[in-house]
Amino acid sequence: MRRHADGLLALWLVVAAVTLPAPAIATESRLAEPETVVLLHGLGRSPFAMRHLERALSEEGYLVHNLGYRSTREAVPELVDTLHGELSACCTRAEKLHFVTHSMGGILTRAYLAERRPGNLGRVVMLAPPNGGSELADLVSRSWVLRRLFGPNVRELGTDPGSLPNQLPPPDFELGVIAGTKVRHPLGAMLVPGRSDGTVSLESAKLEGMSDFATVHATHTFIMRSQSAARLVSAFLRTGAFPAVGE
Repeated sequence: MRRHADGLLALWLVVAAVTLPAPAIATESRLAEPETVVLLHGLGRSPFAMRHLERALSEEGYLVHNLGYRSTREAVPELVDTLHGELSACCTRAEKLHFVTHSMGGILTRAYLAERRPGNLGRVVMLAPPNGGSELADLVSRSWVLRRLFGPNVRELGTDPGSLPNQLPPPDFELGVIAGTKVRHPLGAMLVPGRSDGTVSLESAKLEGMSDFATVHATHTFIMRSQSAARLVSAFLRTGAFPAVGE
């Protein structure tokens, strides 16, 4: 009789474990979305350029969306609408929605957040952004051949006070800016004043209202592959600040 009772008790415990509702805290954990990072490449580039950061952030547990956009085919207002559609499809349920950008991707993000800031916005890190415009964009804009090659947005990225970067509002979100200090080609050093990455000067990368600023010894073209930049990105997404270290 005792053995029979023990068997019934064990069977009841198994059934109860399967059928009873889980505690609320376990349910919340199962339903919670990980923090999400959206990556946006620069002018004339593709998501492939951001693969190093995609892998690094994925390994840290972020849900990463490495998005492409038609940077040389569509004007910024069209790109903002396209980006809004993609984010609506992928990221509205994210606990936090962070942005990590390169070059023009930072300007696109500023334009998007000025119009359609999401309620779950987290932090933003910009790599080599032309926040004050780029002198090389000024040069390219003078040539119809180069304008045709780089598309309608190159004119918008110049240093003129009326350019898009200089017309966008200052950030009202946590923003970290990382600028490069390595110039590969002497032409870049001649055309871009002061310290620069060969395309964007340090002063142009800065933005009034940013939360923090850091530099790495990398060119504009390859700053996304810099291990130092990746560590800085990770630190800012976690803490809202860059480590107090030099280049």
